[in-house]
Amino acid sequence: MRLTVYLAGEIHSSWREEIKEKAQTLQLPVDFVCPMENHDRSDAIGEEILGEQPDAVFRDEAASSFNNLRTQVLMNKADLIIALFGEKYRQWNTAMDASAALSLGKPLILIRPKELHHPLKELSSKANATVETVNQAIKALAYIFE
Repeated sequence: MRLTVYLAGEIHSSWREEIKEKAQTLQLPVDFVCPMENHDRSDAIGEEILGEQPDAVFRDEAASSFNNLRTQVLMNKADLIIALFGEKYRQWNTAMDASAALSLGKPLILIRPKELHHPLKELSSKANATVETVNQAIKALAYIFE
């Protein structure tokens, strides 16, 4: 059995690489997909496809439609979603992706530090598993294959 795992969360740190390396070390039969990690490309994709937009709002709207398309396709293909909430970056996209995963009926592992327990309590109660670290998420993922 091989799983496709969508890694939802901020794109500014290396947490995805850490998960990929740990999964590879454990020889887990997993393929990872994720949002566009090139922030500039993500912001510019609407204009790359549709052409120059009249202002920043239209530019954001155009980019959002194509980023949402990409996310929806990849999430629909995924067997499992891992969503990381960190302390440093704003987490709007992570919340949206985690909620979308639940709406799609996808199994969800939520990673969030203890300090974010209260603001994420409702989302956490809907997730299949809530952990505090990437290492715990990898252990949960590995358990599926036992």
